[in-house]
Amino acid sequence: MTIQVQQVSFFRLPMQTRFPFRYGIASLTHLPHLIVKADVEIDGTLVRGFSSDGLAPKWFTKNPDTTFEQDDLPAMLSVIRHAAESAVDVGCRSSFFDWWKAIYDAQTTWAFQESQPPLLAGFGVSLLERAVMDAFCRARQATLHQVLHSNLAEIDLGAVRKTAGGVQPCDILPAQPRASIRMRHTVGLGDPLTASDVNSHNRPQDQLPFTLEENIQRYGLTHFKIKLGGDFEIDHARLLTIAEILGRHDQQRVRFTLDGNENYHNISVFRDHWGRHRSTPTLRSFFDQALLFVEQPLHRDHALLDEVREELESWPDAPEIIIDESDADFSSLPRALELGYSGTSHKNCKGLIKGLANAATITAEQNNGRAAVLSAEDLGNVGPLALTQDLAMAACLNVSHIERNGHHYFAGLSQFPKQEQHRTRQVFAGLYISTSDGFPGLHISDGLLNLNSVNASAFGDTRTPDSTLFERWELC
Repeated sequence: MTIQVQQVSFFRLPMQTRFPFRYGIASLTHLPHLIVKADVEIDGTLVRGFSSDGLAPKWFTKNPDTTFEQDDLPAMLSVIRHAAESAVDVGCRSSFFDWWKAIYDAQTTWAFQESQPPLLAGFGVSLLERAVMDAFCRARQATLHQVLHSNLAEIDLGAVRKTAGGVQPCDILPAQPRASIRMRHTVGLGDPLTASDVNSHNRPQDQLPFTLEENIQRYGLTHFKIKLGGDFEIDHARLLTIAEILGRHDQQRVRFTLDGNENYHNISVFRDHWGRHRSTPTLRSFFDQALLFVEQPLHRDHALLDEVREELESWPDAPEIIIDESDADFSSLPRALELGYSGTSHKNCKGLIKGLANAATITAEQNNGRAAVLSAEDLGNVGPLALTQDLAMAACLNVSHIERNGHHYFAGLSQFPKQEQHRTRQVFAGLYISTSDGFPGLHISDGLLNLNSVNASAFGDTRTPDSTLFERWELC
């Protein structure tokens, strides 16, 4: 086969949150939503593919000394622009994987020379990887699962991680993608928990659930992701309230994860907070019965240092801890496992092939008797494209639950053009429903999302989005 990217175009949609989403050092109130369109020639036929993501502050680069508008956003646009240029410059290739490897290598070399963080550089590659995979699925008239499981993209996992040499995607992926997935609802640092936290000034002007209690009642939630801020007193009081709220529901089904969001200086500090939280019987019982794992307590600058190994080895009853922001390149997960971490997270913004390589590594660990974890997390994804592509990959990876927060912090698809709202209702009838406010919102029943329409699509969609509905964005 032959594959060649002819042109890449960018579009944007300014988006506002329903209310501030506090995570780590950031409080998200608005962001630009980026849409990528790639014109790809595959075996002589021109096919268009799409991807999208919200450009969130303080995740790819968590530096408190920079501003989003003046520093972080220009850096994001720079790496995305370079990835797009590389996607064209690598020319005609003999397979999807060969094309991807060429752009990944070009981006990695450039990022090193320009002192761009690997996680951010990889994000640029992932946007083009997803758009071209979308085109590839359309050209082959195949779903993402069919492309990956049959390895139509000719992916060589050993070329990116030596320990995965000889592993085929069908060795680690299920014969069929998951038909449904359980939502893990994000509880942000500033989210209202009960009606006592709500007043006329902070309630959004829509009919969507707002408090934690309202979300549980509306959606039948059983799984949660609780953000930690690193201030013990504040976290402790908030955890007690959350434990009390969740304890009033189906305690046998409730499960949760804790997200440290890089707010701890070292394992010793987190261990101290952990012990003090558990000194309270309510939280000890809550943790013992329902905690799944802890996500990225240490800042990425310290998380993979040698001293972490000794700190974890000296903590025999530590919870399972995974990396997230530290999963910057293909060496990150093996390094984390070597230090004593339990696994990592998958997000499409880290890359599809990287997700497959991580799945291969986690599967090998599990086959060797280790309780290794590959979770699925969110970057505030919203439909109709970023969310469905993310869910399509999660279904292929066979994860049983996934963090979702985009539908909570953004009012469904209310900010998208009416034509896109209508198209989404038609394509994803089982995933979206019309809300009482009139716009499409996620259809969540008993805490589950139905993925049948997602799995039946090419890569998260079956119809070509109309890019003319969005503002053209020249990434200068």
